[in-house]
Amino acid sequence: MDPAARLLDLQAVDLTIDRLRARRRVLESGSEVADARASADAAEGELGELRLRIDALDRDATKLEHEIDSLSQKAAAEEQRMYDGSVANAKELSSIQHEVENVRRRTIDREEQLLVLMEQREGLERAAKDAETRATSLRDEVDRIATASADELAANAADLERSERERASIAGEVDAELVELYDDLRRQKKGVGAVALVDGVCQGCHEQLSAVELDRVKKSSVVRRCEYCRRILVLP
Repeated sequence: MDPAARLLDLQAVDLTIDRLRARRRVLESGSEVADARASADAAEGELGELRLRIDALDRDATKLEHEIDSLSQKAAAEEQRMYDGSVANAKELSSIQHEVENVRRRTIDREEQLLVLMEQREGLERAAKDAETRATSLRDEVDRIATASADELAANAADLERSERERASIAGEVDAELVELYDDLRRQKKGVGAVALVDGVCQGCHEQLSAVELDRVKKSSVVRRCEYCRRILVLP
């Protein structure tokens, strides 16, 4: 067996450790909880804006209702004057009739405006209901993520401790100088210092070794290195 074969086991453990440490940084930063909270806050902000718009429509509707009521009372009063005999002058009666018609037109106009406001309010109410459901769901998600993050952080610590013990055990079986070279390459090569050579292809850079280089590597009694990426090569 290639004396560097255990480096592949060490590499696998190191990648696991890298992943666990990266995940721990994310969990400790609280970024996932913060992102979820920001989404919930945004949904609640949207809900608040919709409620403000509904309140504004309600105020406008109330104003129109009062105006419609006032116009209706005015039209009724003028019509009473037309028919109660208190006004006999034909010109004045004609003027009152024109005024009643004008008031009726204004009333119809206000009623149409009120109808539009009511339709707008219905749409806003639907949007507010959807926003409230979304906000509640997102707020529940914040709680879920916060709890899950705490649980995952505890599990992460246990997994990391176990992996680090395994690394120490494997590293103890490999020549110290080889481990030192491997560690140095890991720092240079994005965490990957040792790779398998499969069918003449380096699994680190995925370059195909030339026939001459492949023969040399197979016959070498020293540490085998990829001619392209210089990672340690481990033969099957």
